[in-house]
Amino acid sequence: MSTDQEVSNKATFGRFHDALNTRDAEIIAKTIDELVDPDVLFHTPVPMKMGGAEALKKVWEVLLRAFPDVHVAVEDMIAEGDKVVYRNTVTGTHQGEYRGLQPTGRTVTYNEIFIVRFDSGRIAEIWGVVDVFAQLRQLGAIPGEF
Repeated sequence: MSTDQEVSNKATFGRFHDALNTRDAEIIAKTIDELVDPDVLFHTPVPMKMGGAEALKKVWEVLLRAFPDVHVAVEDMIAEGDKVVYRNTVTGTHQGEYRGLQPTGRTVTYNEIFIVRFDSGRIAEIWGVVDVFAQLRQLGAIPGEF
């Protein structure tokens, strides 16, 4: 049975996820400011030398520039205590520079799993695994069929 904290954390995550799928950088940034601790700790590599909520905003700027139609579908969400675990399927069309790759027009579909810890109703820590190999292979950066 879910506790009030688990229900609240899942609802907060839902608001965060909904903002991401607007594909509106301003809405995403405002939602990050509201729901994410400014000093959020990442236990997953971010492709730039910065941390905290500003790094999360930058990640989304990069993704939106490269994949303006990006969509994140939550496949599973599990809450326990102060953590929410979610498994996503991400889709998008490569229409802008990404990781040094010029636009290919190719579509990508890849998976992610994240664990998010909440503190005082805000996202305080993030652990994640993103299938970057599948992403880059579909973009042609890694030889072979997918």
